[in-house]
Amino acid sequence: MLLEISLLAGLVMLLLALFSGYSLGWANKTFHVEVDPKIAQVNHVLPGANCGGCGYIGCADYASAIVLQGVSVTKCPVGGESCAKKIADIMGVEVKQSWPYRPVIHCAAKYPDRLKRIPYAGEATCIAANLVSGIQGCVYGCLGYGDCVAVCKYDAIHIVDGLSVVDYEKCIGCGACAKICPRNIITMVPFKMENIVAIACSNKDFMNDVKSVCNVGCIGCKACERLSPIFKVANNLPSIDYNQYDPGVSYQAVVDKCPRETIIYVGKPSQKDKDAVSKEEVPKPVEAQFKTTVDSTEWRG
Repeated sequence: MLLEISLLAGLVMLLLALFSGYSLGWANKTFHVEVDPKIAQVNHVLPGANCGGCGYIGCADYASAIVLQGVSVTKCPVGGESCAKKIADIMGVEVKQSWPYRPVIHCAAKYPDRLKRIPYAGEATCIAANLVSGIQGCVYGCLGYGDCVAVCKYDAIHIVDGLSVVDYEKCIGCGACAKICPRNIITMVPFKMENIVAIACSNKDFMNDVKSVCNVGCIGCKACERLSPIFKVANNLPSIDYNQYDPGVSYQAVVDKCPRETIIYVGKPSQKDKDAVSKEEVPKPVEAQFKTTVDSTEWRG
């Protein structure tokens, strides 16, 4: 009797295994979705950093968008031009001229330059500090609590005397710092050269108001606009049309003319620059001490 029960149990298990195998095989054929092999090829070429700098969740998502939606092959800031060319070969398209995007800090005021500052003992993050009225006279400038430092995976941005400073030799252009800044003073700019001209201010107030809160803020004098067509002043603040930015043109005259030294060159340092600061100690980045739900709050100051 025991033997018969064992044989019956074995037979039932065998039938269940056969049924399961058949069901899985049927489901595999019925619900199978054809995947374009180019997606795997493109994903293999991408660097796998999954930094989100392309605007997609990760490399696999970007690869799918290239193949299925015809998205530009030049969006990967890590892979750069060589990666774009390899993807273009896979897709059978031509690569249009493009430049790597890197962050620019639109503020030049270090702690000594900021007037009307008040003591702050709250959470040491920019997002939290930005909710406090009057923490510093300028409501546009860098707060200096290092939210951008905390999100950078490449140690490419640091706080120096209260001001965010980008290390362009380490920066890969993922854009994380620009996304986290509560005052939106970090923007991604096409670097047509290793060193480009940038506006190091975000203050849109009138001259006297700017001078009352900052020693280096732009006063809207329009000298830059008169010297070069790529500069346009609106709301008392200049901007640069990087579509018209010509790598073959020198903008040194504009830089020299700026009375507040708000127009500066940013980018990778030359060997001369490196030698000049070779003996200086690199300051440690400022890090947040703790987190609360305010860290995910969206705020425009």
